[in-house]
Parts: sequence; C-alpha cells; structure tokens
Amino acid sequence: MSGKIVITGASGQYGRAATDRLIEKGLADQLILISRSPDRLADRTAQGCDVRYGDYDKPETLAAAVQGAEKMLLISGTRVGARVVQHKAAIDAAAAAGVRHILYTSFIGIDDPNNPAEVRHDHIETEQAMRASGMAWTALRDAHYADAMILMAGPNVLATGQWFSNAGEGREAMVWRDDCVDCAVAAMTTPGHENKVYNITGPELQTFGEVAALITQITGCPVEHIPVDDAQQYAIFDSMGIPRRPVDDQYVSGIPWNSDDMVTFGRAIREGYLELRTDDVQTLTGRPARSVRQMIEENRAMLVEAARGAAAAQPA
Repeated sequence: MSGKIVITGASGQYGRAATDRLIEKGLADQLILISRSPDRLADRTAQGCDVRYGDYDKPETLAAAVQGAEKMLLISGTRVGARVVQHKAAIDAAAAAGVRHILYTSFIGIDDPNNPAEVRHDHIETEQAMRASGMAWTALRDAHYADAMILMAGPNVLATGQWFSNAGEGREAMVWRDDCVDCAVAAMTTPGHENKVYNITGPELQTFGEVAALITQITGCPVEHIPVDDAQQYAIFDSMGIPRRPVDDQYVSGIPWNSDDMVTFGRAIREGYLELRTDDVQTLTGRPARSVRQMIEENRAMLVEAARGAAAAQPA
C-alpha cells in the first residue's frame, strides 16, 4: 500500500481500533488522525502518527487537516439525524485536497426508502455525496453492533432480568464492532475495493428473544424479552432520562443514546428492513464473522458480575 490515510473521528472507539490495527501493520507514519480534541491523541503522536485538529462543525478546519492524504476513512459522527452536513463538509474537503479514495462507515438496509430507521437518512445522503464527489468510494455498511446490545446494554438488562424492546419478532445479524473495523482496514490496505458496497453482518439472523435466551443459557441469569410498542418504548426511554434528540457528549448509563434513533431503529428491525446476512466479513478479512454467542461466552464473567452487583444493590 502507498499513500497516506486520513481518519476522521480518530479519538473515538472505532477510530482508535482502526488506528491500532494500521499501526500493527507498520503504517504509523502514513496515518493522519483528525480529531476535534487532538490532545486525546497525544499517544498517537508518540507512536509516529500525524495528529491534526479538525471539527466536522467547522469546515474551514478540515481543508488543512486532510492535506497530503490519498485515502480517507470517514467514520460517521454520533449526532444521529444531523450528520449529513458534517459528513458533506469532510467529503468536500477531501475532494478539494486531492484525496483519491474515500471509505465510509455506513449502515445496512438504507436503499429501501420505506425503511423507517432515522439513521437511514444520514447514511444514504452521505453515500450519495460520496459517490458524486469524483473520488473512488467504498461503502462499508455495518449491521447493528452486537457490542451495543451485549456489552453496553447487557448489564442493565441482566440487572432486571427484563429486556424491553419494540423490535418484535424481527430478525437481524448483529455484528462485532471489531469485525467491522477489520473489514475497514482490509478495504484500506488491499486493492480492488473501489466503488463497491459491502454489507458487513454477523453470521446468523436472530430475534431479540433468541438473543435473550442465549444470554440466559450462557450466564445462568434469566433474561426475558418483553415486546413493547413504539409508544411504550419511548416512555421507557423517557423515564431513563434519555433525550428524544441527540445531545453531543451526553451519556445515560454510559451510552450516548437518543430515543428517536433507537425507537425508529427497533421499528426497522420489527418490520424486516434489517433482515440481511452476508459473508462480506469473510470476503474482506479471510475469516468468518464472529457470533453473538461467542461475544456472550467471552464476556460471561463480566455480565454475571454486573447482574450480581445490581442485585446486591437492591434494597432488601
């Protein structure tokens, strides 16, 4: 591989994981890492990366930040429902700076205009801007992260033994975030991925009820999936203090939720818009995608401890 790679949002979880893998490949001196908080990437400077300030909301900062790069990994922002302007600013800056190839962390199921998931709007418009930019492009359409359900939401679910969701009997093939990162790194460092769409999914279509049964089986802690309608799901999130619209840097129970995103997401699952399973992880990385079962098994001790800790904190 030749030419420098610029990574947006490089101080976030996905960006850090991608950077780690690229450094392991000996590419530290070819990495340009953009963050609105570059001080959070001091360790990357010490590792030999070029750390630059850039803010999606300040397009003028992006022009200088992307100079000298041949490829860009555009990692989608966190402000669901309001990311298109941010992403277009990065795409425009890359095109103006002569970047040749842009890769974007998109989402599955977005071609169908009837898909109710709010995230669809952000991703389809970003992909359209990327394709119209004149650069080569790659759409890395990730399925629902298993990490979000098992590692982030899982402890709270285990604490109560109840998993409320409006996903109904809808099926999806949740994917490990690390598998998505591995796919992105492969697409950046091997030839032949220009102007292609990859649907990066887990190996098995499952309902939330089936995942709850797996959690119960593997941890020994009973978890019941309780279907609710959209209005009930909103009420649950409201009671938790989760905002309807996205708020930058606001976390509830350690997660940057907003309920408009999650409720429409659950509806999309329920109505079958995310019922997609592919072997694109195998195609890109040479190995199969890892399963939800494996994630639960590998994190069993953490999940059981979380359930026990929450139980112990309950008043007698």
